Amino acid sequence: MTLARFLAGFILIGCMLFLPAGTLRFWEAWLYMGLLFIPVAIVGVVLLIKDPELLERRMRTQEREAPQKKVIAASSLALLAVFLIPGFDRRYAWSTVPLTLVMLADILILLGYLLFVLTIRENRYASRVVEIQDNQVVISTGPYALVRHPMYLAVIVIFTLSPVALGSYWALIPALLLPVVLAGRIDNEEQLLRSGLNGYEDYCKQVKYRLLPFIW
Repeated sequence: MTLARFLAGFILIGCMLFLPAGTLRFWEAWLYMGLLFIPVAIVGVVLLIKDPELLERRMRTQEREAPQKKVIAASSLALLAVFLIPGFDRRYAWSTVPLTLVMLADILILLGYLLFVLTIRENRYASRVVEIQDNQVVISTGPYALVRHPMYLAVIVIFTLSPVALGSYWALIPALLLPVVLAGRIDNEEQLLRSGLNGYEDYCKQVKYRLLPFIW
């Protein structure tokens, strides 16, 4: 099941990048897919061996809260545009991103994925859906000592920089909607955690910033 979803994701994103471009000669897309899927494959294998329960949590997709379902729908539309526009941009030469910016974006995306790995290593309850699990405890170490939602910070870094990594300025327009959408998800998630997770209210007093240190 995990392998099938991985392959389906690889094929789907590949089609969204290369079909609009009308060519396979799209080196930014090949490099980006390597950055996106090689770390995912490595982490997936490690979790399958060492922590299959965490892998199962990361594979969940069915949200229970109505506000979260709306967030998922909005973020899916934004990501669809993020992956489709660069191909058309490549085909019709709408914008030209310098090589240095493309490579810088790729490096920052890798750092974003490193933050993702550090987050799931620290928090075995890091489910993909918003929920409170049996025996769940508040995590306040590692990235959680700096911000309350490091997972979302990692997601924002990866996907808001994806257009630049793919050589498209125009795709930044939908990409910049993602932080706004995730801010709404965070507000709803915190309401659930404050009301249902013992110790979370005290943690919020200890770690004041939700997403960006000294900002929000």
